[in-house]
Amino acid sequence: MPLTVLSPVAGTVVAVTDVPDPVFAEQMVGPGVGVEPADGVVVAPVDGRVVSLHPHAFVVQAADGAVLVHLGIDTVQLGGAGFDVRTTVGDDVTAGQPLVAWDPPAVRAGGRATVCPVVVLEADPAALVVLAAPGSVVAPGDPLLRVG
Repeated sequence: MPLTVLSPVAGTVVAVTDVPDPVFAEQMVGPGVGVEPADGVVVAPVDGRVVSLHPHAFVVQAADGAVLVHLGIDTVQLGGAGFDVRTTVGDDVTAGQPLVAWDPPAVRAGGRATVCPVVVLEADPAALVVLAAPGSVVAPGDPLLRVG
């Protein structure tokens, strides 16, 4: 069954190859896209269970795949400062449910990229269908990509 991934943030879609981190740009962990955020609200991209959680990144395990959302690049270096996590590991979440709040302008001011990679872990890149083309403006919950 195909997995449809919704945008976790409002913003502008960026090709994954343009994400300024080789782990994401080269799809080492899986295929996906990036979204340059317009604000700091981050929602669940799929229905599922939170299986990994850090202030700057989380993974939601859905019935048909696991989706990683990473908030910015090199934001692990912030040690959680500026992130308000509103879920815990093991929580069942619904697509569109707020999970994290953060301050992209403050992250940018600190010299870090704020693009948010949205990746289907260990999926076949050939099975990825991008539903929102690079340059498209999306709202949280808009269809972003599909796998399968």
